[in-house]
Amino acid sequence: MTKDANRPRTSGGEDGHGTPVGRRVVLGMLAAGAAGVAAAPFLQSAYDSTLGAAAQRDPTGLTGLLPGGGGFRYYSVTGSVPAKDAHSYRLTVDGLVRHRTALSLADLRRLPQTRIVRDVQCVTGWRVPATPFEGVRLSALLDAAGVRPGARAVRFTCFDGAYSESLTLEQARRDDVLVALRMQDKPLAHAHGGPVRLYVAPMYFYKSAKWLSGITVTDQVRPGYWENLGYDVDAWVGRSNGRDDAPTV
Repeated sequence: MTKDANRPRTSGGEDGHGTPVGRRVVLGMLAAGAAGVAAAPFLQSAYDSTLGAAAQRDPTGLTGLLPGGGGFRYYSVTGSVPAKDAHSYRLTVDGLVRHRTALSLADLRRLPQTRIVRDVQCVTGWRVPATPFEGVRLSALLDAAGVRPGARAVRFTCFDGAYSESLTLEQARRDDVLVALRMQDKPLAHAHGGPVRLYVAPMYFYKSAKWLSGITVTDQVRPGYWENLGYDVDAWVGRSNGRDDAPTV
């Protein structure tokens, strides 16, 4: 699911259809992007919103080649993703836990927040240095839910209806794994996986699932969307996927 994190998609939606973004539009957005970088911040924000919306309607994946705000790329594995806000968003925590729950955005905001500043490294090669993320430590949500004996992993599902990811329980309990509500000192925009996404700081960005909707504690690791297509399950930056990028520390 994470448009920021993975290679461009090859289909426009779950049914393989979408409205193409034409070559003229792509070239125009390239020019607009260059102008936006040099213009006032509100122009860059407008460009990012336009690019993010176009990416969701682009079955060619060409918009994934365009630079977004701060050097990010806009990738998706579905043709569109429904928007969620403070009224409609819910994050469920279930599986091998003692207390199943559903958390609203307000619930998550009331919990202690942690800020992490690391480089973001995509497995396709691009890197965004010193990117701040803020949110609730995943370990805190797991502790509140009460992990049952026999639990070995955590599976993440997303409200795009297609993307999933997994971590071992040990990985999920790291201090640098967040259920993130903010990025670059702003609330998470929809195009970046908002209002809530996973952030796994030491791993390639495809592990940081966007549009997070479900956290399920499981008895084993269940490979996620990209792992089923050949990516490594353990995606440590510089030590997986045949890459030697500098670790994101």
